[in-house]
Amino acid sequence: MASYFGLDKLVKAARLIKNHGGIRGTLYQLYRVDDIKDGTLVGEDANGNKYYENRKLTLGRNRWVIYHPRYGTDYDGSLVPAEWFGWLHHKTDGPPTEVAPTSYAWQSGHQENKTGTEDAYTPYTTTKPKIEAWVPPRRQ
Repeated sequence: MASYFGLDKLVKAARLIKNHGGIRGTLYQLYRVDDIKDGTLVGEDANGNKYYENRKLTLGRNRWVIYHPRYGTDYDGSLVPAEWFGWLHHKTDGPPTEVAPTSYAWQSGHQENKTGTEDAYTPYTTTKPKIEAWVPPRRQ
């Protein structure tokens, strides 16, 4: 009967608002991630990112990451370490907190993607460009 009048939706909305820290926290979450989900906390990585799971949701949307607030809205996928990336994309069933990830001597540590910043890699080239940029004439 409660579902007939839509009261179950109101109860779910109230639970989501409570779990996200009230109306202000829910609106902040909606602003940052464009989605409000309810799930269980599975673990946290060294960067402070939190990983959640809700098995009632559709496969592919049932695992997600909430980035640490210090990143604000300037976060990207390179902030997720490899072991958590595998869990998020269903390459492993168990999270890294339960199943120890394999590590090899050739693996390097996690590094943030620097593309688009001043620290981005730009290769040195000795090849003469085929197109020369137009330089406007100077007034004298």
